[in-house]
Amino acid sequence: MFSTGPIRNLIRVTTACRQAHTLPDLPYGYDALEPIISRDIMILHHSKHHATYVNNLNVAEKKLVSAQSKGDVDTIINLGPAIKFNGGGHINHTIFWQNLSPNGGVPDELFTNAVQNAFCNMETMKSKLSAAAVGVQGSGWAWLGYNKDTQSLQIATCANQDPLQATTGLVPLLGIDVWEHAYYLQYKNVRADYVKAIFDIVNWADVCRRYQEVDCQK
Repeated sequence: MFSTGPIRNLIRVTTACRQAHTLPDLPYGYDALEPIISRDIMILHHSKHHATYVNNLNVAEKKLVSAQSKGDVDTIINLGPAIKFNGGGHINHTIFWQNLSPNGGVPDELFTNAVQNAFCNMETMKSKLSAAAVGVQGSGWAWLGYNKDTQSLQIATCANQDPLQATTGLVPLLGIDVWEHAYYLQYKNVRADYVKAIFDIVNWADVCRRYQEVDCQK
């Protein structure tokens, strides 16, 4: 008869060694993105909202490991939405902070060529990405991603905190958070003004680096 002892022991070791997710430090000060994004928004967004996603993800993963060790399939299934939501929130915001910078530079030639191939020019890409962001119903994200199948750039939206790559297969390059907590204290209900302004603080060096990484995998 097959013994489950070794498997349970392995799960116990995994539980003991599981490294908790942590809130990443911002690569700039809370006031560095002003006047585009205020210090108050950044403090709330990073230290409260993102921190909550991290904390809730850790709690859900701990419960998951416990449920796996007990063979509790019902609990494992029920934890799925919490892991997706909070894990997605952690993934999305970690990218978002890096996508922004008070000194973002300009797109490099490799990325510019990719944009031209997909959208004709940079302004058309920005216009389409902006329209996608403004058009998100409720809360969510607009993304410029890389489609590995077509080897081209593509715009997509995700509801709530759904992570781009896990839900669409696109590799995230540039994300715009359109949850109200990302802009409402400053831009009120005029999401379009926030979306237009955010391009002034896009960290193109980071976006280009992300594109270079996937381009090298062709």
